[in-house]
Amino acid sequence: MQTSNKFMDDMAKLATGAVGAAHSVKGEVESMYRAWLDKQLAGMDLVTREEFETVRDMAEKARIENDDLRTEIDLLKKKVGK
Repeated sequence: MQTSNKFMDDMAKLATGAVGAAHSVKGEVESMYRAWLDKQLAGMDLVTREEFETVRDMAEKARIENDDLRTEIDLLKKKVGK
């Protein structure tokens, strides 16, 4: 819809430009925040998901082995009479 009022046309162009500039600023701020956050996380000595899952699996296997050994010890104690 076009108007015959030049003032309104100019205001519409100005508003469109302002929205575009705000969108640009938003993208720039997001990029800067992501860079800052990446830098903060890099300095925290965190483990990756893969490393965490590997250690969790190892701990689970160790628990199962420990339970099996405990059962075997209990059976041997019964055999010996303790």
